Amino acid sequence: MELFDYLTSYPVLYAVAAAMIGLIIGSFLNVVIYRLPKMMETEWRQQCYEYLGQTDPVEEKRETLEKTEKTARFDLLLPGSHCPNCQQAIPFWRNIPLLSFALQKGQCAACGSKISLRYPLVELLTAVLTVVVALEFGVSWQALAGCFLTWVLITLSLIDYDTQLLPDSITLPMIWLGLLLSLIPLFAETEASLFGAVFGYMLLWLVYYLFKILTGKEGMGFGDFKLLALLGAWLGWQMLPAIILLASVAGAVIGVSLMIFKGHDKEKPIPFGPYLAIAGWLAFMFGETLNQHYLNLTF
Repeated sequence: MELFDYLTSYPVLYAVAAAMIGLIIGSFLNVVIYRLPKMMETEWRQQCYEYLGQTDPVEEKRETLEKTEKTARFDLLLPGSHCPNCQQAIPFWRNIPLLSFALQKGQCAACGSKISLRYPLVELLTAVLTVVVALEFGVSWQALAGCFLTWVLITLSLIDYDTQLLPDSITLPMIWLGLLLSLIPLFAETEASLFGAVFGYMLLWLVYYLFKILTGKEGMGFGDFKLLALLGAWLGWQMLPAIILLASVAGAVIGVSLMIFKGHDKEKPIPFGPYLAIAGWLAFMFGETLNQHYLNLTF
């Protein structure tokens, strides 16, 4: 394709384009991370009221507002970007990733309230990882799919960190997409992808039930099973040992550190999804090297 050939001929332009796309996607990921859990909560509340045969007063009020105010709609597209403090709409020229934050010195232009540093950090992280993936795989369909996987893992990590939820609306389609990509194959052969999805889910499912039998407590959520199944579907079953090892070590080290230095209550659960996502991305980028080190340690 002409575009692919052009970008291949100009690697610096390719990297700059990847960074710009990463910044724009990072801005959208901030929206998904904030709004999707709230949308899920609204849906669950509606289902509870329907089950009880009652009317949800919050939803009834929203529907009434929707008839008079277009901004009453709440999803990933509407309402548009606005300040959570003063509710002032943010025009597009003040919503440029990273640049707007720097020019406005981290404050809302309307009311002067501080903007969370997390927003530009997510944008920056997304841009950096997008460039890393793009340069690793070159101008290819693998780079495009790899960037998409990276964006999804960033989103899942932060949603789980905030809410201890890993939305099925993200994990399940990604499992199917990983299996479909194995038909090409893009990253893993079909057989490895299929067994990766099955083993990924079953491994953590077994850990969950063994822990529950021994302690009477739930050590992790079902979303973690699906996330590891997602990684198995995309990368193949061969990457699962390295992913589990990396995630477990990171979880243990950070968990113990939080208890020692931050006084974290050991009874309060720590989300495992971010560690799985980080380990999965490292396996995606450096899988062969990680597996080799793993085998050296094992044998």
